[in-house]
Amino acid sequence: MRILLDTNILVAGLLTPKGPPGQLLSAWLQGTFTRVTSEAQLDELARVLSYPRLAERIDTIQAQDILENIEVLAVMAADLPTISQSPDPADNVILATAVAGEADAMISGEKAHVLVLGAIEDISIMTARAALEYLGIADG
Repeated sequence: MRILLDTNILVAGLLTPKGPPGQLLSAWLQGTFTRVTSEAQLDELARVLSYPRLAERIDTIQAQDILENIEVLAVMAADLPTISQSPDPADNVILATAVAGEADAMISGEKAHVLVLGAIEDISIMTARAALEYLGIADG
């Protein structure tokens, strides 16, 4: 199963490893699903992780390990289509990554511009908690 973890889910997973985003990050690293990403998303993730307010709260080694090994651990989507479903261009790049990477689902915490869509093409868009249930790994 191919899943795109939105950048906000990756960051939340690094900030709170025991919460739903962190559980998804662990599930991906354990091979429960294949993560879809793109160079554009990796650039965004590297930029966000360099923010001083985050850098002091995130395990630098874990963040660097994910960034350095992503191409081995994920499917890299290329030739992203033009998507204009969201008013935020950064969200549209992530949506395009899900489409180009033929994701089965997209996980996001972005309520206003992404989750509200419900789906992009045939790709379900859901919260981290819903994704844990979808994958059959929810705690309760």
